[in-house]
Amino acid sequence: MAKDGKAPKVEKSDEEWRQSLSEEEFKVTRCSATERAFTGRYWNEKSKGTYHCVCCGSPLFRSEAKYESGTGWPSFYAPVAEDAVAEKVDRSHGMERVESVCARCDAHLGHVFPDGPRPTGLRYCMNSASLRLEKDENE
Repeated sequence: MAKDGKAPKVEKSDEEWRQSLSEEEFKVTRCSATERAFTGRYWNEKSKGTYHCVCCGSPLFRSEAKYESGTGWPSFYAPVAEDAVAEKVDRSHGMERVESVCARCDAHLGHVFPDGPRPTGLRYCMNSASLRLEKDENE
């Protein structure tokens, strides 16, 4: 742990990331690719648990904040903690969006939009390839 009580930043070379991730996970998390809608393993997942970063294992979202957005990607209205997910301006593809990244390892997760449900009004539209679900023990 760092002096501020946070886990230290995870930094690896592309080669190190390639050794620990599948090809799709690498493309999504390290190269900001997007999986096709309705194809990821978690878009329709209903199990209770915590979604972690596939790269560094940091907890990112709880299933209680997951909802059906109709987009074909797993969507959440809030991360597990305010500092779990960081945001960056994304000006790719001729538009401006807000990119969501893991605060600990900078893995590309997806994007956040201001059209989600209450209580936050946010839609964290995530790629399944960037997440790993740890199901609750009673599931």
